[in-house]
Amino acid sequence: MANFLIRTATDAANGAMEWVNQRAPGMMPFYRKHMSEYYAPKNFNIWYIFGILATVVLVNQIVTGIFLTMHYKPSAAEAFSSVEYIMRDVEWGWLIRYMHSTGASLFFVVVYLHMFRGLMYGSYKKPRELVWLLGMLIYLVLMAEAFLGYVLPWGQMSYWGAKVIISLFGAFPVIGTGLTEWIMGDYNPGDATLNRFFALHVIALPLVLLLLVVLHLFALHEVGSNNPDGVEIKKGPKGNRWSPTAPADGVPFHPYFTVKDTFYVCCFLVIAAFIIFYAPAFGGWFLEHDNFTEANALVTPAHIKPVWYYTPYYAMLRVVPSFFGIKLWGVLVMFGAIAVLFLVPWLDKSPVKSYRYRGWLSWGMLLMFAVCFLWLGKIGAGPGTDPTETIIGRVLTFLYFAFFITMPVWTKLDKTKPVPERVTMHD
Repeated sequence: MANFLIRTATDAANGAMEWVNQRAPGMMPFYRKHMSEYYAPKNFNIWYIFGILATVVLVNQIVTGIFLTMHYKPSAAEAFSSVEYIMRDVEWGWLIRYMHSTGASLFFVVVYLHMFRGLMYGSYKKPRELVWLLGMLIYLVLMAEAFLGYVLPWGQMSYWGAKVIISLFGAFPVIGTGLTEWIMGDYNPGDATLNRFFALHVIALPLVLLLLVVLHLFALHEVGSNNPDGVEIKKGPKGNRWSPTAPADGVPFHPYFTVKDTFYVCCFLVIAAFIIFYAPAFGGWFLEHDNFTEANALVTPAHIKPVWYYTPYYAMLRVVPSFFGIKLWGVLVMFGAIAVLFLVPWLDKSPVKSYRYRGWLSWGMLLMFAVCFLWLGKIGAGPGTDPTETIIGRVLTFLYFAFFITMPVWTKLDKTKPVPERVTMHD
């Protein structure tokens, strides 16, 4: 009986696939190229799960965002009360809102880990420069998307955070004032600001983000995935149990890595569920306490700060002093800290991709970079009134940029180990 049911199900699945293939013959070649016949290195480790986790969170943000837009009202008079209505009166509205707010923070957690893995294993080096550039564009659009969404609840921190961040553009000479008014749509954040931020957050930037994600994946699959050894499996020996022309050290992405990724996705969802149900504010890191109070233009919060994933750049902005009466330097440093990431593929002069086969100098510089970024994040989340902390922030900012500016030097000077001809986990 069991065999009969299995055969029936198999025949039904094959029949359905044949029906689709007859009417859309381009779909199966697409599926084979990107799934069943896309050979990924067999030595992937846990660092390679964050790309799929980012995709899962992206889907969550889109789906929950659709439901939130059904009840949200983008006006200064009604925005906060509409969020309260979602939380209190819409059936399961509190869950959808917390899934969306928690998803935003988890999105940046997995993206930052994904980027760090790229740095650690040299996933930006030739021939993957375009993959890295598209990934950085995703990061840039994601930051803009998160900022726009952060303003929409119209709480105290949303209002004042929007006012402070948008006012930064006023530091540009000549065009600053006009640019600030153009972004806000008014002299102060209000209805015009909420309407345009809502439109950009819900329609424009998600479309751009989805396009960039698709291009990122397509570019990756054209050149093939990197691996912890930094060995190009396409250039290695050919032939495995599936194909005599496929890389010997590769396995089909589906079903092998889809099964593996499913396990990690389930673990990730369990962690996300614990946060959503037991600590959605996460001690004020995911949802600030001031944002549970409606925006009031007449009452300034004691401490204005952005969400945690912006705090490293916010710290750089704050610690850079004004020179010659010009406040633009901090803004330039903040944007420069993001822009310099685009140049990494050309700054790294090491003949070795993976840090597995680099010396202590590369590891020391990477560790310094990670410590600087995390420490700056802590400083940016603070009040910014401690002069000692300001000095430390300036040193950390200097070291952050030193990591990139001196990269061509220390990547050349660093001693490297012999790289194996094949990946270190093979039959």
